[in-house]
Formats: sequence, C-alpha cells, structure tokens
Amino acid sequence: MTEGLDTSRDTSLDTSMALYVHWPFCESKCPYCDFNSHVAGTVDHAAWRDALLAELAHYAAETPGRTVSSLFFGGGTPSLMAPGSVAAIIEAVDDHWSWAEAPEITLEANPSSAEIGKFRDFRTAGVNRLSLGVQSLDDVSLKFLGRRHDAGEARRALADAAAIFERYTFDMIYGLPDQTPGSWRAELNDALALCGEHLSVYQLTIEPGTAFFRERVPAAPEDLAADLFELTRDLLADHGLPAYEVSNHARPGAESRHNLTYWRGGDYIGIGPGAHGRLTFGDGFVATHQIHDPGRWLAAVTADGHATGKRRDLDARERAEEMVMTGLRLAEGLDIDRLQQRCGIALERLLDTIRLEQCLTGGLLEQRGRHLVATEQGLPRLNAMLAALLAPDLELDLADD
Repeated sequence: MTEGLDTSRDTSLDTSMALYVHWPFCESKCPYCDFNSHVAGTVDHAAWRDALLAELAHYAAETPGRTVSSLFFGGGTPSLMAPGSVAAIIEAVDDHWSWAEAPEITLEANPSSAEIGKFRDFRTAGVNRLSLGVQSLDDVSLKFLGRRHDAGEARRALADAAAIFERYTFDMIYGLPDQTPGSWRAELNDALALCGEHLSVYQLTIEPGTAFFRERVPAAPEDLAADLFELTRDLLADHGLPAYEVSNHARPGAESRHNLTYWRGGDYIGIGPGAHGRLTFGDGFVATHQIHDPGRWLAAVTADGHATGKRRDLDARERAEEMVMTGLRLAEGLDIDRLQQRCGIALERLLDTIRLEQCLTGGLLEQRGRHLVATEQGLPRLNAMLAALLAPDLELDLADD
C-alpha cells in the first residue's frame, strides 16, 4: 500500500500546535461524567489564574518559535472561570508564541442562566467559539442526566451563542433508557433547528467510577445503539452536517480545528489538572500528563512552576499507533503520507498486513487516494479492527455480525 520502508521524518510538519487548558471545577457532578471534574464550594480565582499562567510559561520555554493554531478551554466547566482569567491566558499565549492565521479559541459552557450572562465577557476576552453542554432538549432526559438547566434555558443559551459568537457548537447524548428511534429523531430535528455549523452527538456510555455505574443504570442494547448511531449519521448528513469524525458533525469548513489537531496526530500542550500533551522535539516524541488532583496540581505549580506528573518519551511506533487509532475515526481517514512523514514508519510496517487485507477485502476499510478510511460497515467495528491491526496475536472476529 505504501511504497518503500524509508524511516526518515519530515520535521517541517512539527511547527504548529494546539493548546488545551483544563478547568476542573463544576457546580455539580453529572452521574454519567468520568472526566476530571470536581465540585468545590469556593475557588481562589486569582491563585488558579496565576497557576495556569505559570504552567503555560513553563511549556512556552520548552517550545519557542512555535505557532498556535487553536486554544481550547475545557473541563469541568470553564465558563465558571472569571472572564479576566480567560483574557489573561489568551494574552499570555500571544506573548509566548505566534498565532496561526484566524486561530480558533473555544470555551466550553453550560446553558444555565448564570453562565449565559457571561457570554459577552468571554467574547470580549477573545473567545471566538463556544461549545455548549446541552446534552438534551427534553426536560425529563435532562433531569435523568443530572443537568442543572432545563430545555428552555438551553434554547436561550443557543440563541445568545448564535448572536454573540462567530461560531458555536453543542453536545447531545443518545442511548438513554426508554429512548426510541422515533423520540430521538424528533429530538435531533429540534437540535437541527437550533444548531449552527457544528454538532457533537455522543452515545451514553456507563463508565466505571460514575454514579450511573454504581447505580447499575443499563446501557442501551447494542442493536438499538447501532440503529440510533445510523439514524444520527443519516439525518444530520441529509441536513448538511455530515460526520467528519465518529461523534462530530459539521458543515464543510466548520470542523473543530482544535480536535482535528488531535485526530490527525499533531502536537498539543495540555495545562491544568489531568491535562495530557503530545510534543515533538527533533526526532523524538514526548507524552505529558499533568497531576490529576486539583489541590496537588495547584501546590506543585506554586512550588515548581508546573505540575507535570508524568513525562514519557514515545518511540516512533507508539506515536504512529496513536495516529492510526485517531486517524481512522475521521471521515477523511488516516493520511498515509503524513504518518510516514511524522513518524518515519511506512503503514505496512506498522499494521498486520494479513488482517489489513482482510479488512480491505471485507469492506471494513478502503483506500481512497492516500488515505485509509473506515467504511460505514467498518465504523461500528472500529475498536475490534484496531486491536486486530495493531495487536495481531489477539484472536478477534472481523466478520460481519
């Protein structure tokens, strides 16, 4: 499939990067959430601003001359941050690096009345894309999901987001107990009437450590989940928002540039409790992981200027495997040449060629130009395919169900 076995790398691809800032605090913990989020009675906003700025400066010293293509404030609930802290971080990025043309600066927010009132302040601070955690437009479902807003607040937040920000997106969750294809179709149609150019749609998964897991809330049956997944892809595509990644839909040109950096195997810095990063230095790759616990993270930054709990060198194969796992989630697929250029490993040296041929002839994968793409038949079996391609000693059935 890929000519030659040259292991040289093109380091010219390593100049741009994304930045992620994690704000770990929420007003309440949703029962399905397994993110690094914590309920805190009070937060010293000045101390947290200074700590985030210090950790940003630490990584800036390691990455001089780089260009920042996107900045993402995630959480937690980063719309609980003081707008002045958001502005200070954006200004610090401007001081430390150069921005790419038209950088994407996203902030996650909840559609509660208190946070809606801060939207204009965040826009003034420099945020140009808002990501709203709507999750549902049905009050019964919102109560089940433990959300603090109702459907009316969600609609008002979306209207304000459309009026204030150049770009906005929101999340929806399907696969709730008692949900049917008919009820989900109706809810998706409501979402389409409110969305702009981007929509993220996730299946409810019951993750260990969550309240839903402890309460043994049942996951949607596999056949129903598959039907809802297919319905979602077809309906959104019919309305001009095709899936560009397994769970993300956008009009052409409106994809999340920040997340595309992750999925295409680009470099990114993560700051804040539990944030991850991937950086390229010369011929090597580094994985970073900040201290997970917010209190310990803050103490470490105060003492040392950063709170990098783990820092590990990745070899070229490890980084290439990450690129395969994320690249095959994309509608455009895995860029074969980019894999070779970034990691110096040809595709046939990385994947089990017998299993790859099985996936290709079985219609689960296909090659489109210089991209390897998971087909509509292959996407529901993507995890099994990846395991088979990257760990061929596993006995996995890749045939159709």
